[in-house]
Amino acid sequence: MHTALISTGIALATAFAWYSLSWATSPLRRYPGPALAGWTNLWRLAVVRSGNYHLRMRQLHDKYGPVVRVGPNTLSLDYPDLIKTVYGTDGKWPKTEFYHSSSAVVDGKIQYTLFGESDPEAHARMKRPVAKYFATGAVLTLEPHIDRAIIEFCKQLDRRFVSAPDGPKTFDLLEWVMYLAWDFSSAAIFSRRFGYIDKGCDFDGSISMSQKVGSYFQQVAQLPALDFFLDKNPVVRIGPPTFANLARVSVQGFVARLQGKDADFDPKTPDFLQHFIDAKAEFPDINDGTIIGYVMVSVIAGGDTTALVATAVLYFALRHPAVFQKLVKEVRGAQVNPDAPVPYNIARRLSYLEAAIRETTRLHPVVGMQLERYVPEGGLALPDGSLVPPGTGVGLNPYIIGRNAYLWGEDVDDFRPERWLRADGEDEAAFAARWRRQAASDLNFGAGERICLGKNLGLVEVYKIVATLLNRYDMELADPGREWVVDGGWMLRPRGLSVTFAPRKA
Repeated sequence: MHTALISTGIALATAFAWYSLSWATSPLRRYPGPALAGWTNLWRLAVVRSGNYHLRMRQLHDKYGPVVRVGPNTLSLDYPDLIKTVYGTDGKWPKTEFYHSSSAVVDGKIQYTLFGESDPEAHARMKRPVAKYFATGAVLTLEPHIDRAIIEFCKQLDRRFVSAPDGPKTFDLLEWVMYLAWDFSSAAIFSRRFGYIDKGCDFDGSISMSQKVGSYFQQVAQLPALDFFLDKNPVVRIGPPTFANLARVSVQGFVARLQGKDADFDPKTPDFLQHFIDAKAEFPDINDGTIIGYVMVSVIAGGDTTALVATAVLYFALRHPAVFQKLVKEVRGAQVNPDAPVPYNIARRLSYLEAAIRETTRLHPVVGMQLERYVPEGGLALPDGSLVPPGTGVGLNPYIIGRNAYLWGEDVDDFRPERWLRADGEDEAAFAARWRRQAASDLNFGAGERICLGKNLGLVEVYKIVATLLNRYDMELADPGREWVVDGGWMLRPRGLSVTFAPRKA
């Protein structure tokens, strides 16, 4: 007993000495931040678990300025002009281990996804075979799949809520748009919907499982070693939750397609699964496991992000009646049949709709954490004159950049789509330069060589969802005086958004 206590004391003293020496000799000591953050990443883990990571980061930047030390080897930056540097296309800024838990063990070997792969060359090899299928032109070939999902979505809303026998009923907007977005993803990939819209619930638990996996990811990302103990443990796996059901459905769909037994597939209207199979024929490095990986990442990432953005656009518009009226006037002025989905090529030309979407993602980006990268050789010169040494983890947070007063003005907390439009008396060249700078600060889908592969598909879906709902329904918040609650971590997830829809009157 006595020996054990002595051994424990020695171990604790050694750890304390090591941490003290690391803290005292770190070149990052010059940068301000919470004292505990300079000692251990447990501080970040605690902040993430609080559910208010984005708000805490803003408090710290308001207190300390554009550079905040948030970990022993990590800085959070609020310099919009550094976005092109940190998230460039030169392949010199690899992702940190923050992303590594987005992986799985296959045949005893860790397999990284497009999202989780940190090596730039490996990521480029993984991305190259399928990148062309995510270009806007290729994505638009999937619009018939999207339209069919929207039509069924509106039918279900009409039957359950809009035209209910006892009058219009309130419903949770995010919940239902999430059903639509996940059915979008499956329709674009498999040429068939999973069925969340039809059943009106998360019948197989995949959507809720996605949120649980996201919660796991955002926590272990702060201490990547935890993932090897919990998920990659070779003795006994402790966690996290798995996408076993989604993996099963993906494999079944893939096998049925290869065997010619996929009754939903029409070669005249291609889908992503067929694109991935075609890529395998062209690129010998692609195997069946790679295709399943493409499929699962496309479903998971596409469903959540699309739903969060589309819901947020409608929420902010409904919270600001003048904005809502301008949007309704513009959308309905396009003269699209309200019984049909609004075509993307029409929705994309609506300038105020674009401004509202951009302003929404400024105030409420999908991601609420810094997008971490390692500083390459040569270091990173900051505007304050200091040099961040190579090997340091740095990142810019979309939530923080969206509230940079130097870039956006003192009214950064105001929802004002007009900031994306030309102001009265503003010179055209000055407006163009301002707009380009604002657009370049948009980190909602990432930036540079690691920008989200599904960005174009996500935007097509968001434009179509918002335009179609505004064109078809009159709507209002069930409780206009209550703001939504946002659970802030890797993704900013709102809750408590009840709405009432009614058939449009004009």
